[in-house]
Amino acid sequence: MAKKPRDRILQAASELFYNQGIKSTGVEAIATQAGSNKMTLYKHFPSKDDLVIAFLRKRDEDFRIWFVEQVDSRAGQPKDKLLAIFDVIGEWLEIPEFRGCAFINAAAEFPVESNPVHQVSAEFYDNFRSYISDLAEQCGIVSPESLALQLSLLVEGAIVSEQMKRHSGAADQAKWAARVLIESHLSNAN
Repeated sequence: MAKKPRDRILQAASELFYNQGIKSTGVEAIATQAGSNKMTLYKHFPSKDDLVIAFLRKRDEDFRIWFVEQVDSRAGQPKDKLLAIFDVIGEWLEIPEFRGCAFINAAAEFPVESNPVHQVSAEFYDNFRSYISDLAEQCGIVSPESLALQLSLLVEGAIVSEQMKRHSGAADQAKWAARVLIESHLSNAN
């Protein structure tokens, strides 16, 4: 079954935004790659900003579902899931198509905090930290938000390190540091 024009446009935009950057990708290139035209693009997305927000929201949804499934398939206990996060991130960093985190990249292109693109990017990491915090709380950690922030910083750092220098081993180093942090927080809980 052929994809609907809206879906084709969103897929084309997603590929181009991720590979070339948001600001350097024009709507004409998106329409062309989608096998469409600008009039149809604007019918579904009244502005490029609307298309960027739709791209980020779709990326958030797809990544979150994939990520949680991957973590859950590797570990059953909350503590093991906290460490599995780094295994999943490490595998993602190794795929040839990896171009960094779409949300970090978008926030860098739209650095003003009040910009909707920046806000959607920040929401992604707020949700990511909340996921980690929930796992930490299930472990009985006294300050789960603190551990969540620390582990999130390790993940974000590994992503940027890998984006800057491929095959850097950043995810392995981040997992090692995460293990130390988790154990420290667990010992404080007892």
